[in-house]
Amino acid sequence: MNRYVALIRGINVTGNNLIKMERLRALFEECGCSNVRTYIQSGNVIFDSKKAAPSCAAFIEKFLETELGKPIAVHLRTSAQLGAIIAANPFAKEKNVEPARLAVSFLHGPPAKERLAALKALDSGRDRFVARGNEIYVYCPDGFGRSKLAAGLDRVLTVKSTSRNWNTVTKLFEMAISKV
Repeated sequence: MNRYVALIRGINVTGNNLIKMERLRALFEECGCSNVRTYIQSGNVIFDSKKAAPSCAAFIEKFLETELGKPIAVHLRTSAQLGAIIAANPFAKEKNVEPARLAVSFLHGPPAKERLAALKALDSGRDRFVARGNEIYVYCPDGFGRSKLAAGLDRVLTVKSTSRNWNTVTKLFEMAISKV
């Protein structure tokens, strides 16, 4: 049995793709998942499944598309992968880094080197990022609302992604490693 964290892109944010958490949990159970729990209203689901991650994500994406009427990207990470993502945080040892200004973008695959170069070339002020495998750590000391870097991630990278703030990432890990 695998413990996964599903990071679902674009549900229950800015009025788009509204789905109640009870229904979301039920959909995961209909997909054969067990020990299903959600965290906040923005598409975070912790669950157990016997399926391998790629087939599990594809199955869940089909269910969500049927439910919501359009394609929805689901990014899965195991609890071990999420722990490794937290441990690899390149900003963790820096002084004065506010966790509320730090996020992780979870990608469906590693971005192309030329796309990362284009992202680096953005005029993003004090904002910084570090790419590590299928994740990009983004630090926006002046906030995400005005960040050209945060706004340009999907457009520049051309890889499906979803982002979570650092507090959400660490809470999801805590939930993933806890006994249900």
